[in-house]
Amino acid sequence: METILDIIRGFRPADGGVLRIDGAAGEPFAAVDPRSLHVEVSAGASAHLVVLHTAPDLSSLTLELAEEAQLVLTELFVAEAFAEVAVKQAARSRCRLTTVQLSSANASYRIDLDGTDAENELGGVFLAADSEHCVVKLRTAHNAADCRSDSYVKGVAGGQAVGEFCGLVYVAPGAQRTDARQQSRNILLSETARITTQPQLEIYADDVKCSHGATVGQMDADAVLYMRQRGLSEAQARRLQIEGFVGDVVTRCGIEPLCGAVMELASAKMEKL
Repeated sequence: METILDIIRGFRPADGGVLRIDGAAGEPFAAVDPRSLHVEVSAGASAHLVVLHTAPDLSSLTLELAEEAQLVLTELFVAEAFAEVAVKQAARSRCRLTTVQLSSANASYRIDLDGTDAENELGGVFLAADSEHCVVKLRTAHNAADCRSDSYVKGVAGGQAVGEFCGLVYVAPGAQRTDARQQSRNILLSETARITTQPQLEIYADDVKCSHGATVGQMDADAVLYMRQRGLSEAQARRLQIEGFVGDVVTRCGIEPLCGAVMELASAKMEKL
């Protein structure tokens, strides 16, 4: 926890309720426990924003990307926050979101691709232990033609924990040549843990490429056996497999020191699963 705070204290603060970004921001912005934050990325500008939730508060974040703007958002939960994120993208804008829940949390994402050739990518992961409850809700609306979206959310639950994913891809009339993918993959580590997943498609155009899928299962027994045959204990083999599963999402944040600190917290959390 202190390590992540130490890292993001070196970033530019995103406070005051409104953040306007012009040009290319070389240094990331950071916000800790924002109650309300509105981010405007000007045409052609680019930035990286890190949001850290350390308290059980309500949070509202809105992101507006003008034409050809680029934004990377990394959102980290280490406390039971309730967060709503709304993203509006104009033509040819690019947005990449990474969300990591290491505690009970409830995160809702609404993405509107309003201009042609807009692109959004979202990767998420939650680790739920004991009696924790993690929720990820996602609605991606293709409101214009020639837009692309790719979302994948992973979940791991042990003990009596509960995880939920509810995702909807909406394709508006006239949003031809939409390319949308949505995937939910989940691992249960106990008989009492539970994960529900609901990927959905709502399509009103006929020239589209849309796919969705979901899996909920146990750990790969063959992979665990393979690692045990090479000298690892069962606990080490299980942990290594989970680290790979989680790390695939965490490393997308693009800030190496931050990724390392998050993986350290994730590894500590795995001891409880």
